[in-house]
Formats: sequence, C-alpha cells, structure tokens
Amino acid sequence: MTSHDHSTDKGACALTGRSLPKRELVSLDALRPALAEAIRQDHPELPVHALIAQDQIAAYRLRYVNAMLASERGEVSELDRQVAESLARSELITSNTDDDIDRERTFGQRLADHVASFGGSWRFLISFGVFIAVWMAINIIGAAQFDLYPFILLNLALSCLAAVQAPVIMMSQQRQEAKDRARSRNDYQVNLKAELEIRHLHEKMDHLVNRQWQRLAEIQEVQIELLQELRGAQASDTKEVRAAISTNRTRSGGSAKPRGSKT
Repeated sequence: MTSHDHSTDKGACALTGRSLPKRELVSLDALRPALAEAIRQDHPELPVHALIAQDQIAAYRLRYVNAMLASERGEVSELDRQVAESLARSELITSNTDDDIDRERTFGQRLADHVASFGGSWRFLISFGVFIAVWMAINIIGAAQFDLYPFILLNLALSCLAAVQAPVIMMSQQRQEAKDRARSRNDYQVNLKAELEIRHLHEKMDHLVNRQWQRLAEIQEVQIELLQELRGAQASDTKEVRAAISTNRTRSGGSAKPRGSKT
C-alpha cells in the first residue's frame, strides 16, 4: 500500500526524464502561453499535458525574461540580469541597504559619521557658542589673559577646527551618497520585478480566462447533445405510446362489433 502511494505521487519530467514528486512538476498547459511556446520551440514533440520540472521552468522563465528585456531596451544590464534571476527562482530581491552598508563601516567611517552628526546639531552650536563666550570673557575680564584681543589664538583654533571638520563632513556625505545610490538601485530592481510580475500575472489570468471559456463552451456542447438525445428519446417514447394507444383502440373496436350482432 505504501509503495503504491509513493509511486502514484511521483511523475517523470518530460524534458529531463527525472522522476520527481508531483508537487515539483507543472503541467505544460498550465503555463503561460509565451512560456509554453518557448518550451515547445525546443521540444515540439511534447504533448499538451506533459509534466515539466520546476527548475526547468525557472530556466526557461529566465531566458524569456532576458529576451523580453533585451527586445524592449536593446541590452540587459547587470541589475536587469539580477532581477531576471530572482524572478526565475521566485526569490525576494528587497534588502535593507542602509543596514548592509552600516555593517561594513570601518572605524574611520564611523568616526566621520559621529563627527558629522554632532557638527550638524544644535548641541554643537550651543556648546561652541558657550565655549567662545567663556574664552573671550576670560581674556577680557579674567586674571589670566593668555589670548588678548583680537584673539589670535582663538582664530587659529577655529581655523584648524574648520579645516579638519570640513573633510570629515565630506566623507560622511560621500557615504550618504553611496547609501542613496544603493537605495535607488534596490528601488529600481524592486519596481522592475513588480512590473514584470504584474505583466506575467496578466498573461496568466488571460490564459486562465481563455481556458475557462473553452471549458464552458465544451460543457455547453455536451449539454446541448444531452438535450438533443433527451428530445429524441422523448419523441420515440411518444411515438411508441401513440402506437400502443392506436393498437388498443383497434383491438377494442374489433371486439365490440360481434357483441353488437348478438344482441
């Protein structure tokens, strides 16, 4: 019993001949017409209900998507190729690009991000304003006046701070631009895959609707044939009943005459 169940749950791929579980096989007539036509071009001898392995379908789907992108755009970029591969393998292509880039940061990049984050905040402005006010107050009214007006040492410190802070902030901005580029590439891939998925979904829905109409037409033809058979059978039964009635009338009429003669 068990071996019989296992044998019935398996089927052979029409392309490779491998024996696989039926859940990993798809009938050829269940595929989209464009994909089924691509398979028939390489294997014209396949029957309508041939079973195809899912990995073979993924390979043909990859070829179909690449050919479609090449026909529409003239060339297939690396991003388009990645989208086609993810679509053929039914894999997710979305990713958190910010987290991926942040995990690969070096110590200098993390330091640059912290400096840029602190340098562009109100805490920096307020604390730096307080520091300059205290510096000027000490050198004007304080006892230890080490940097008299016009505060040459303070100007030198501010110049050095600006000279160091500007490249650090530029490094952080470059990393932010790299994040934006990675995010835009990911958005492009997601949008392209969604567009292809919607197009394939429309093709499959049209294919299913056409198949449903064909089945309904076949069912209607069968119903019409059954109605015609019922009408023919009903007509023959009616003729038989009429013939039986006429026969009975004839017999009853023939038997009634002798009785009348005797009276």
